[in-house]
Amino acid sequence: MRQRILLTGWFSFPGGEATAGDVLALRRVEDVLRREDLAYDVAWSPAFRPGDLDLERPRIYSHLVFVSGALHGKRITELHRRFRHCVRIAVGVSVIDADDPAVTGFHQVLARDAPGAEPAEDLAARAPATPASPVVGVVLTQGHGEYGTLRRHGEVSDELTRWLAGKDCACLELDTRLDTLDWHLSATPGQLQSVFARLDLVVTDRLNGLVLGLRAGIPVLAVDPVAGGAKVTAQARACGWPAVVPVEHLDEAQLERWWRWCRSAPGRAAALRVRADFAAGAVPDSADELLAALGG
Repeated sequence: MRQRILLTGWFSFPGGEATAGDVLALRRVEDVLRREDLAYDVAWSPAFRPGDLDLERPRIYSHLVFVSGALHGKRITELHRRFRHCVRIAVGVSVIDADDPAVTGFHQVLARDAPGAEPAEDLAARAPATPASPVVGVVLTQGHGEYGTLRRHGEVSDELTRWLAGKDCACLELDTRLDTLDWHLSATPGQLQSVFARLDLVVTDRLNGLVLGLRAGIPVLAVDPVAGGAKVTAQARACGWPAVVPVEHLDEAQLERWWRWCRSAPGRAAALRVRADFAAGAVPDSADELLAALGG
């Protein structure tokens, strides 16, 4: 039989999870095999990549290679049984118990760490480099019950998160609520502002998401979740910021249009101009008017 390799890992099992480290390790192995012009397939968990090749639909292979992760458990021993006709090799793995059937079932184990052995670099360390994806801060709310029947916050959140799931970007869910006891949240505005400053784009249906993004000079794709427009639209107008989608016009075409603009040079330049206006106090705000109201 002509040599053909099946690449597997914890990312292959039904219900199994795919971690960034394991998938990068897989990329490293794929790179090595491609350079040697060796034929291979990858088995993916249907929960992670529905429709791709999975372990339930195996072809005939000469070799099975298990990539990364720890060697233990019944799922790996079942892999040995199911692919007993293959030469089975584990690469870049952790060995906890050398006598575990999950370990001894392999013909060869090329471990990254094992009892009594010198550790090796994890395969992810030398995985091929890929272009960086934009980092997107996502600031959403389900609240604001004061808008009554005009509120569309749930609809907006569902549409935005569905759309973002299909974008090549690194999403960072952010909350503008401060908390001095919960490490998930910022304790001060300065801490949260430091996060915003490191983003490439903000997607939000919140007024504060809009202002904090622009204050950091980061383009903001905003959606007003209140029918007829409310404070998000009003604030965007006050800031001179155009990338606002009314909930009545929320669809993929509008989101894609403003995504492209926010990611463009004109979009980035516009965000920097707004930041400069904020810093210069170019437009009076209500705090300025407060002095007059106080008789100052």
